[in-house]
Amino acid sequence: MSDMFSLTGKVALITGGSYGIGFALGEALAQAGAKIAFNDRNSELVERGMAAYKEVGIDAFGCVADVTDETAVNALVERIEREVGVIDILVNNAGIIKRIPMIEMKVSEFRQVIDIDLTAPFIVAKAVIPSMMKKGGGKIINICSMMSELGRETVSAYAAAKGGLKMLTRNIASEYGEYNIQCNGIGPGYIETPQTASLREPDHPFNKFIIAKTPAARWGRTGDLKGPAVFLASAASDFVNGHVLYVDGGILAYIGKQP
Repeated sequence: MSDMFSLTGKVALITGGSYGIGFALGEALAQAGAKIAFNDRNSELVERGMAAYKEVGIDAFGCVADVTDETAVNALVERIEREVGVIDILVNNAGIIKRIPMIEMKVSEFRQVIDIDLTAPFIVAKAVIPSMMKKGGGKIINICSMMSELGRETVSAYAAAKGGLKMLTRNIASEYGEYNIQCNGIGPGYIETPQTASLREPDHPFNKFIIAKTPAARWGRTGDLKGPAVFLASAASDFVNGHVLYVDGGILAYIGKQP
């Protein structure tokens, strides 16, 4: 059974993998045996990520690359293949959110979210799939969201992008499953990260809202995503394809408490 979940000898690329959810997933894959490569948008973030991986005993390979730039992504993948090895596992984690009411959102802002959260996963997957096909298989994990299923005020661009990412996940599975490539998604719920710290204050209305809407009665932790990531990256999921695994404490299954 342990062999089924082992990633020994595998090379994993985590986009935006220097902190937060991306770092937690990189740490998990490394603990399962994978060699870790990651990118971020500037050298400061890459250096921060390198230091964080080193602190937990992981020898990661970090590069600056803009995932919305196809030329830069192709160069990133070529460098990883040359200096680390052919990518067996891709985690499309890089993303942004802009919380702006739809009628106040500029078209340029909408397009920026779509470009990073949806177009970039297409670009990076397109870059790694040919080598996966030649090698005889691979794993692609797209970081989706509960907004792949639900809408909410002020996140029109994010919900549109994540809904599209769910369908891109299914289409990659449909198109390349015959090459032993599995493409699945992870849909995190509300997770404890530095970006959500202010929202998690005990008396904050949003904190109370999330606790009330979550059957687990707590925010998720980045560690809650590690097991699902290793599963979807390993041989244990070889017949799982086109699926989004929601790690949300039960929010999507729950209508909420009766007033």
